[in-house]
Amino acid sequence: MSVETEAAGTPGTAQRCGYVALIGAPNAGKSTLLNALVGAKVSIVSRKVQTTRSLVRGIALAGDAQIIFLDTPGIFAPRRRLDRAMVTSAWGGAGDADVVALLVDARKGIDEEVEAILAKMAELKRRKVLILNKIDTIERSRLLDLAAALNEKHAFVETFMVSALTGDGIGKVRDKLAAMMPEGPWLFPEDEVSDAPLRSLAAEITREKLFERLHDELPYQSTVETDQWKTMKDGSARVEQTIFVTRETQRRIVLGKGGQTIKAIGEAARREIAEAADCKVHLFLFVKVRENWIDDPARYREMGLEFPKD
Repeated sequence: MSVETEAAGTPGTAQRCGYVALIGAPNAGKSTLLNALVGAKVSIVSRKVQTTRSLVRGIALAGDAQIIFLDTPGIFAPRRRLDRAMVTSAWGGAGDADVVALLVDARKGIDEEVEAILAKMAELKRRKVLILNKIDTIERSRLLDLAAALNEKHAFVETFMVSALTGDGIGKVRDKLAAMMPEGPWLFPEDEVSDAPLRSLAAEITREKLFERLHDELPYQSTVETDQWKTMKDGSARVEQTIFVTRETQRRIVLGKGGQTIKAIGEAARREIAEAADCKVHLFLFVKVRENWIDDPARYREMGLEFPKD
């Protein structure tokens, strides 16, 4: 997946390259922020909490620097096995990064989830920055008070105020983070915006459309797998995907009366997959019941998660 970028740095200057982990509570806006920083859709966005399940890498250029952003799953108090795997993945990504960026929803401020993340962040021996998101939703005086309160709790090297949705403040974040990256060669081609294969991105796009359509009716354990991606003679792609749910009642909800619901999900997903693949896409969706997949180690490996032991 590629987008047009600037030329590969300035002649005679040293390249920089490093990792930035975006961490925060569920629905703080990490996926929206990642897409804005990269300038392309590399992570799905949903009102449903814990939509991001594993590390999503988005790649951005700023001058002579290549920044590899890790969009981590939202950090929360885990109750189930999948929850534990997601939280472990998030902290693992933070521990491996050059810079850790804590994203806080400015409307919610400092709640129990943010307090817990701040306490855990103290263990990370990495430079940390604070990003206050959704600044267009609260008064500036409250915003400044929140920034001061968070900096009292933790010594952030930089504090940014952004609206990931509108793009306000995004350029400044990108440029400042670029300056923090260590010197070194770029790890990815200059026109690459994600290391995720198209098959994986396509599955995530369909999962996003599934949640958009059935936000309140479907549990977030539902998942999508791309079974086939076949390039046809005319340059188009035939894509077959399976939506897995945990109960027959959920399968009927996804199908909808007369198949209308899955038809709408498929059409919305097809348009976005075609845009990402830059070709015409023929999308075929199937819905199957897979009980107890949440306890199957193979499913975790497919999502890039470590299967947690009891």
